[in-house]
Amino acid sequence: MIMKVTRMEHNKHLPEYKTEGSSGMDLYAAIEKPITLKPLERVLVPTGIKIEIPVEYEAQIRARSGLSVKHGITLINAVGTVDADYRGEVCVGLVNISNEEYTINPEDRIAQMVIARVEKAKIEVTSELANSLRGEGGFGSTGF
Repeated sequence: MIMKVTRMEHNKHLPEYKTEGSSGMDLYAAIEKPITLKPLERVLVPTGIKIEIPVEYEAQIRARSGLSVKHGITLINAVGTVDADYRGEVCVGLVNISNEEYTINPEDRIAQMVIARVEKAKIEVTSELANSLRGEGGFGSTGF
């Protein structure tokens, strides 16, 4: 699968896999000056790239585990989706869920991007659904 990338003027880093076994490519903050996030504050951080991926794929934007565990910096929407037909700049919505301020510096690694195949569902309207062992058991119905 080929992913085309346009590097914007304020970009210094392309997405990159850090190891041979990495599933996600690191994304970098394409900012000119540091951004300090206060506790519970949200910010949209530009990456300085635009991408083109085939229609049957999506780019999933995920939190970096080190930022999340060590500093409480995670994604606003848990996992972001970049659709195949989006051609704007890839930006990352970060939130500080810690009790301490955290500063994002220019060129910091802020997220990871995973390319995944998308299966489209065909909708079939029906008056009944097949029974299952779980049935309508919802949140916590399996014991936790």
